[in-house]
Amino acid sequence: MTFVKTLALAAALATPFVLGSVPASAGDVTVGDLTLSNAWTRATPPRAMAGGGFVTITNAGEADRLVAASAPVSEKTELHEMVVTDGVMKMREMEGGIEIPAGGTVDLKPGGLHVMFMGLKAPIKEGETVPVTLTFENAGTVEVSFTAEKIGAKGMGMGTGGGMNGTGMKHGQSKN
Repeated sequence: MTFVKTLALAAALATPFVLGSVPASAGDVTVGDLTLSNAWTRATPPRAMAGGGFVTITNAGEADRLVAASAPVSEKTELHEMVVTDGVMKMREMEGGIEIPAGGTVDLKPGGLHVMFMGLKAPIKEGETVPVTLTFENAGTVEVSFTAEKIGAKGMGMGTGGGMNGTGMKHGQSKN
């Protein structure tokens, strides 16, 4: 991925944007002790190579771990996080998955933990739903429909605006 594409991807994932957003909601999905809600993604420009997916996971039971994701819209789907290290925004794969603490809630959201759709097969269009299969270590596998908001949306029904605040990003540069 070129540096320019990497920066465009970072901007798409890390920022609130300039356009408005249309509220939409998908139903909650339950698997084991987990409830998944507010699953959404952003529409992408015609030649975008990647996109992000976001969801809130609430755990009413023992600790669990989101260990994998897959989606038919992309060649590869990974679990990622974005962090600022030494003033530089970096995105990396969460190779060990994402912990869902006992009795806790984890938000996969822009600028933080998220599902990463890499190698998009076609643009994601506003209003469509993207089926995503999420696999948890204990609860098992569940399919969740991610509702596509406008390009640049910062949340489900939360509008857009903002920017990267001059930070750069290096994808995959930092590993634990």
